[in-house]
Amino acid sequence: MEIGVGRRPEVAVGLADAGVSVTATDVADADDVDVPASVPFVRDDVVAASERDDPGEAYHVGLVYGLNLPPELHRPALEVAEAVDADFLFTTLGYDSPAVSTTTESLPGGETLYVARGGER
Repeated sequence: MEIGVGRRPEVAVGLADAGVSVTATDVADADDVDVPASVPFVRDDVVAASERDDPGEAYHVGLVYGLNLPPELHRPALEVAEAVDADFLFTTLGYDSPAVSTTTESLPGGETLYVARGGER
């Protein structure tokens, strides 16, 4: 599950092309995101999902991730991951600090991957 996919679906597409089941979400309408047909899209707000008793069927996955995820979405995304017992990994824009407790992994190219929940199951 990629939250906040926006107009950068490359990771979701790569996962789908590799045979991984992946769904993308964003608060924007489907017309305003750039997700090909190979990646199912669900219009939803992770903040609203974090406030529901059950975040929703689309979030019942093994991994919730976000690329360039803004700090105000770190805690809601973590709460969703915890509610469905999923791992939660994310990157930031580079200058943002995580708003939740994390460990880090270095990615090729120097980007930092934040592991807020799981990552080693």
